[in-house]
Amino acid sequence: MYDIIIVGAGPAGLTAALYALRANKKVLVLEAKTYGGQIVNASKVENYPGVKSISGFDYAKVLYEQVKDLGADFKFETVVRIDEEKNVITSKNTYQAKAIILATGAENRKLRLENEENLIGKGVSYCATCDGNFYKNKVVAVVGGGNTALEDAVYLSNIASKVYLIHRRDSFRGEETYVDELRKQENVEYILNANIVKINGEDKIESIDVKNIDGNIQTIVIDGLFIAVGQEPKNEIFKNIIEIDKNGYIISEDGVHTSQKGIYVAGDARVKTLRQLTTAVSDGAIAATTAIKEMR
Repeated sequence: MYDIIIVGAGPAGLTAALYALRANKKVLVLEAKTYGGQIVNASKVENYPGVKSISGFDYAKVLYEQVKDLGADFKFETVVRIDEEKNVITSKNTYQAKAIILATGAENRKLRLENEENLIGKGVSYCATCDGNFYKNKVVAVVGGGNTALEDAVYLSNIASKVYLIHRRDSFRGEETYVDELRKQENVEYILNANIVKINGEDKIESIDVKNIDGNIQTIVIDGLFIAVGQEPKNEIFKNIIEIDKNGYIISEDGVHTSQKGIYVAGDARVKTLRQLTTAVSDGAIAATTAIKEMR
């Protein structure tokens, strides 16, 4: 029996563990893959208050070691479900706790192109606010048609010398206010009714091949590619016990409580407007302190 079980070892889950351990609670962290979450893919983190620059991997390693040294139990096992008795069942074992914090995060939806994974952190990014400043006065492309893609294009247009905005349809799904803002930017070029079919480069991105509706392919030389085609949360296994929305995110009216008493949420797994490292660690701290308070 643990005081708190945390599902997910990204920044939100590790921060929740940190706060729970400092309150002298017995903590188990369950993680299917490895610690760190999406932040390990960031070549540099330079928007975290008080830290000028650190690689995402190094940040995750320091946080993991900090939590490990405080006495957290880590089990690298895949959670398959939570039952009606609030037992956390993995592919190997069953665990019990007084409180559960779900910090399963969300994965950036990928284009699933051959060279995409190899060039993450070498020109391919999924976070303009994280990596945009590395492309000052350079040429970048943004792919997507929703609010995130439009926001990224607006943000990057004030940093990069040129921004290509690529979308598979002839109109955007995002809010018109972002479209209006983009129209004011002279360095943004639209490539509509088109898809990226190839990412070129070995040690770093060199160019992309874009195929239009007529089947014609053009090669565009760029320094960076920002992919903003949505995220994929990993919460389907919990829908029997808590409420999730149509997109798979955990519903939480106050940002910490789920629909099930004793089960809390933190980080990118929940419905929220901003998914950043700062908001993830904030969620983790709030979830842990709330759980501790309500256990008494």
